[in-house]
Parts: sequence; structure tokens; C-alpha cells
Amino acid sequence: MNQRLPSLNALRAFEAVARHLSLTKAAQELNVTPAAVSHQVKALEADLQVSLLRRVKGEFVLTETAQTALPVLRAGFDQIAEAARRLRADEARHFLTISVGPTFAATWLVRRLGAFKTVFPEIDVRLQTTDVVSDFDRDGVDVGIRYGTGDYPGLAAARLFDEEIYPVCSPQLLRDGPPLDSPAALARHTLLHVEWSLTSAKSETLDWQMWLRAAGIDDIDADRGPRFSHANLALQAAMEGQGLALGSESLTRDDLAAGRLVCPFDVVLPVNFAYHLVYPESTADQPKVASFRDWILSEIGAGRPE
Repeated sequence: MNQRLPSLNALRAFEAVARHLSLTKAAQELNVTPAAVSHQVKALEADLQVSLLRRVKGEFVLTETAQTALPVLRAGFDQIAEAARRLRADEARHFLTISVGPTFAATWLVRRLGAFKTVFPEIDVRLQTTDVVSDFDRDGVDVGIRYGTGDYPGLAAARLFDEEIYPVCSPQLLRDGPPLDSPAALARHTLLHVEWSLTSAKSETLDWQMWLRAAGIDDIDADRGPRFSHANLALQAAMEGQGLALGSESLTRDDLAAGRLVCPFDVVLPVNFAYHLVYPESTADQPKVASFRDWILSEIGAGRPE
């Protein structure tokens, strides 16, 4: 036979007071006023027709009835919490949460998520664009795309691109601006910079001084020109004809192929840093993680130039 249950809010209020032996602390935990907690406990006592709390020298003391029932009540709340966790976990199985920096998301990943959905229609993607490195246990992230050396303790890492950096500009600038017949001609052009110190993503940068040194140029001021917080912004400015930015395989492949950007020189500078797909080793065999890993590696391989 079904038995009518007391108010769940009243039971929560009583359990919090019994644990803290304080109306104030219980109210802080439940984000209500002490008066509201007191009202809930009194309503529970009236409903059950028992005394649960009494004051002794100004402090709360549990009655014998309350002491007997409290462990069972706590176990019940623990079971409810576990049920909620399982429900959330079941819901989360249908989603793949990806943590990725804004630049890679904008220049490469978002353009291809439709293709991923076509291949894996049962997986919905949650995309978190952030410069902050995610904590897989705390943030509920399934996979991350990080820019670095590939040394990520406790994580599996797959290198996505072999990176080289090189100048890029708009076709219009190449056609109508001062001639770009050699790297020395950059002295007559605006250099667009990424100011990595404006974000929390501090790693090896796409640096004009590095590239000019590789090109054998030492008489150009490598620091002049406007600065942007993210590389995709500098690349957008380059597409608009505002100057030359430094591009790379991961960031400019699509725009070079589409003719939105051109590379005026043959000098390229290999760098050790690259984008990596990372995920906990313990979840490597999860179907959604394995599906995304296999898809992105295949997508990158299919798009590599001959």
C-alpha cells in the first residue's frame, strides 16, 4: 500500500538542521532564511506528530525519535542523489562535450561539425570555446583540443597537424599593394600580430621575429603593427586587406584553398607546438570519444595537400 510521504522540502530542512545543529548554517546551505527552515521543521513535526528537535541551554539537540530516523533519512537522500547522477550520466551519453580554443573552433572545427553529425547522427556535440585548460573530471569535458608539445600527463594525445608558419595576406593586397616580391618587401607593409599575453593561452607563439629571422631578414622592425587577442582575428584582418598575418596549416588551410588568403613567399618555419586531440586514457574506448577521434584524424588526413 502506498503511504503518503511528508514534504521533501521539510525533510531536507530537518536533515540539514540535524547535521549542522544550527538553523543559520542549514539556511545558508539551502539558500533560504533561518525563519523558513524553522517553519519547515515545525511543519514536519506537525505532519508526523512527533518532536524532532529541542533546545538545551540555547542549543539544538535531536530527540530520540529523530536520532533513530536520521540515518535512514540520510541514506534516502544519498540514494536520490545517486539516482540523479545516473540520470545525468545517461543523458550525457548522448552528448560529446569538446573543449577547444576560439581560434581553432572558428577557423577549422565549426566548419566541419556538420560532416561529423552526418556520419554520427546519434551523437550531439556541445562545444565549449575557451582559452582555459579544462579539468576533465570537474568540467564534464569528453575531449579537448589543445595547442602545445603533446606532453599531457595522464591524457592520451593525438597530434593533429605538423605545423609550419608563414605569412598570408588577401589576394587584393598582393595584387594592388606595394610589391611582395621578396621577404624584404615586408618593410613596406603592415604586420598583424597575435598578442598572446591578452589571453590565458600562453604557449609558443606565431611570432614575426621568428619568421623574419628564418627568412634571413634582420633590418625590419618585427614589433610594429596592430595586435589581436586571437589568431583568427588577425587572419580576418588579413583577409580584409589590412596587412599580413602569420598563418599555419591548422589555421589557414581552408582559407588558402578557398582563395580568401594567399601565401606570397616560399619560406616556412617549422614549429614544435601543434594542436592535439586529448582525452583521459580511461575513456579512450568510449564509443563517442573513439568515434570523434577516428573522424577528426580521418578528416585531417583527407584534407592534407599532396
